[in-house]
Amino acid sequence: MPLMRSERGICLPCREDLPRTHFHNDPENPVERLFHGKVMLASASAFTHFDSHGRVRRILHRLKYKGDRAAGLELGRLMALDIRSSARFASVDRLMAVPLHRRKIRQRGYNQSEILVAGMREVTNSEEVHEGLLRVVRTPSQTRKGRLDRWRNVKEAFQLHDTSLLAGHHVLLVDDVVTTGATLESCIHVLAQVPDIRISVYTAACA
Repeated sequence: MPLMRSERGICLPCREDLPRTHFHNDPENPVERLFHGKVMLASASAFTHFDSHGRVRRILHRLKYKGDRAAGLELGRLMALDIRSSARFASVDRLMAVPLHRRKIRQRGYNQSEILVAGMREVTNSEEVHEGLLRVVRTPSQTRKGRLDRWRNVKEAFQLHDTSLLAGHHVLLVDDVVTTGATLESCIHVLAQVPDIRISVYTAACA
């Protein structure tokens, strides 16, 4: 559907019909439960439910595979607007996209999660951290893997790089979709080595 002049990236009907989760103030929400007993988190949530044949899938597909940065930026703005009234995320002062391997970035041209973060930063005062965490192993697609295979796929994929903007801060780790949580869990295990860090998770969708 063509956008009206006043619309940015996502048409108004699509924005209004997004299947929002309203998870943000619930410490027992399904996203947070993915990590219970595995890693220490301050909080975790997702903006929408992933609908395999609906608007969320189309928006994320446009962002991830069609280079539609405008849709990603608008989705990021909506994510930030949706979460900013939650007391559980109020102390977040750093935003970090789940990193892609440098070869994947060269292939795709960008990290879709960084586009989401860029949109979020238009709404929040949180600082973006680009190089606190590096993806050092280029892993195969997670799409058709079960939880155990996903975890094996990414368990050594990340390493700390520049922690100067992480120590003593509440870092919000941002990704497009959470399914089993294996990739995010791997990131969190590594980030937990930073002194006095608090870590939360927020994704555009949960499947």
